[in-house]
Parts: sequence; structure tokens; C-alpha cells
Amino acid sequence: MANFGRKKKGGLSFYNRERKVTEERIWVVIGYAFWPLLAVLLAYMTVSAVGIKTTMVGNSMEPALFNGQDVLVDVLQYKLLKPKRGDVLVFKPNGNENSYYYIKRVVGVPGDTIQITNGVLILNGEKMPSLFSDKIADPGVASNVFTIPDDEYFVMGDNCNNSEDSRSANLGNVKKDTIYGKAWFCMAAESSGLGFIR
Repeated sequence: MANFGRKKKGGLSFYNRERKVTEERIWVVIGYAFWPLLAVLLAYMTVSAVGIKTTMVGNSMEPALFNGQDVLVDVLQYKLLKPKRGDVLVFKPNGNENSYYYIKRVVGVPGDTIQITNGVLILNGEKMPSLFSDKIADPGVASNVFTIPDDEYFVMGDNCNNSEDSRSANLGNVKKDTIYGKAWFCMAAESSGLGFIR
């Protein structure tokens, strides 16, 4: 008859060995937990010190950003540098403090000439058909060629046919002193993941 549970010489043992919690194991666990917590703390402190968090309102920036997506904004960069073509700006329209933040892409910088004709953006005399996936249905104020003044930026939404942007007379060019910063990182939303904004 088999004697289960008793240790036989050279046989199996069904006794559970007690595992001792050693100081060394505790420090290993603390080490694994420490670095991720430190990274989260540093990210929070960085955003608090040089940035703000805002939320994308509407679908004017799809597919780069989706409605309801949280966006981290670098408020320090444009104190040192000027916005460049392709940057995604966060600003209050016409400096209106009671408005929500607008998020749009820089298409033209000071000194550039802009025109939209036959659904295509013409920048400094060159057609830029690859900037938008759709033809631009409404050229707005850009139906006639004009030069962007100093300290102003011509911005558009990536979803150009569903965007209120610099083509609209109510909004117009974005003045540098109304820019809060550069959108640089987006948090996860239902339709999109998280990552750096391009």
C-alpha cells in the first residue's frame, strides 16, 4: 500500500517546503517597483514644471488626434524657439481666455505665401498636395494669395474638411502671443493609442 505524503528515500515528497522571505528578496522586489514609480513621478513633475494637459475637442485633427484624447503640451519650447511648419500648436483662438484650447498644425510661418486653389494648398508658389489626404473643399480667406505677417502662423486641422482654422475669418492667423505651447504627446483614447505626436 502506497504511503502518500511520507518521504521515501529516493522517492517523491509531497510536503511543501516553507519559503523564507529574506531581506535580499525584499530589496529585489523594491528594486523592481522603484524604477517604474520613479519614472512616473519624474514624468508628472516634468509636465507640472514645463507643460500642461489638455483635451482634444472635435475631430479636426484626425487621424493624428481624436476627440476626447488627452494631450500633453510643452509650454517651454516656444519661449526659446519659434514654431516650425508641421508643429502641432495649442492656442486660445484670438487669445480668448474663456475658450477651450484649439489644437492645429502649422502650415505656414511668417514670410510664407499661402493660397488654396482647386483643393490644393500652394505654399511659397509650390503645390503641396500631399499635406492632406482629401482635397480642401473650402479655401476660405486663402482663396487669394497672401503673405503671413511677422509673429503669425497659418494653421489647419489634419482633417481639413472638418476644421475651423486659419481659413476662417473669425479665427485667421494665430498670433505668437496666443500660443500656449507645442502638443507633443497624446494619451490613449478609445480610437487611438498613446505616443508622440507627429
